[in-house]
Amino acid sequence: MTQNNTPAKKAAGEVTTPEATRGGTFFSPRVDIYETPDEVVLLCDLPGVKPSDVDVKFEKGELSLYGKVTPRAAKYIATEYGIGDFYRTFAVTPEIDSDKISAEYREGVLTIHL
Repeated sequence: MTQNNTPAKKAAGEVTTPEATRGGTFFSPRVDIYETPDEVVLLCDLPGVKPSDVDVKFEKGELSLYGKVTPRAAKYIATEYGIGDFYRTFAVTPEIDSDKISAEYREGVLTIHL
């Protein structure tokens, strides 16, 4: 059996694989979501991320979270988690007032108020 390494032609608008938009290793942060009568709150775990390295964006109905992790300099005997940044996106309903979205970051937890 011979292998064909020629890329297959795509029909207009057809997506066959996800498009990579950022290089490197990314982890999806754990997020708890709860709702109050006035807002939706997201609690996002971003361990190892400095407050200056947190980026929250809202564009076209999509909320994007990014946390850059500074590489560790120590030489470890054993490690239990991988090295990489955090990235996650959420679709936000039009009922959310984007002008009132706010966020704060304390002790490794990003809190977003929608």
